[in-house]
Amino acid sequence: MHGRLRQALAVAQEAVNAGVAAAEVTRDLLLYCHGFCVALERHHRSEDRSLFPAIEAAHPRLAPVLRALQQDHSMIDHLIRGLIVAADRDAPARELRTHLDGIAALMENHFAYEERQLLTILETIELDTTIESALGPL
Repeated sequence: MHGRLRQALAVAQEAVNAGVAAAEVTRDLLLYCHGFCVALERHHRSEDRSLFPAIEAAHPRLAPVLRALQQDHSMIDHLIRGLIVAADRDAPARELRTHLDGIAALMENHFAYEERQLLTILETIELDTTIESALGPL
């Protein structure tokens, strides 16, 4: 899932970096960002609602890690909302690039931390739900 989200972000960044007219950049970005933003939001919501409670029930010592990851989800959501507002008002490509760079930096740190802290746990956890419900649409 993280790999797919990284690819979707790269496509959105390429749309901004293409150097085409501002209106075209905004149109392309809104198209790519919609897919990326919705996928990322669903992924985080699914983790918060299904996966993290299952992990915490099986491994209570990970509660601080899970709280930190949920806090990241909230910060990433805030950054995505800022990007959408900027794109909706036809902000210049430079500003859109700044929004995407901020999302990319936080998202990559978040994913790396999550993978370090939870990867072995994810290989062993038994879920009472589907993988899609726990991680978001695949």
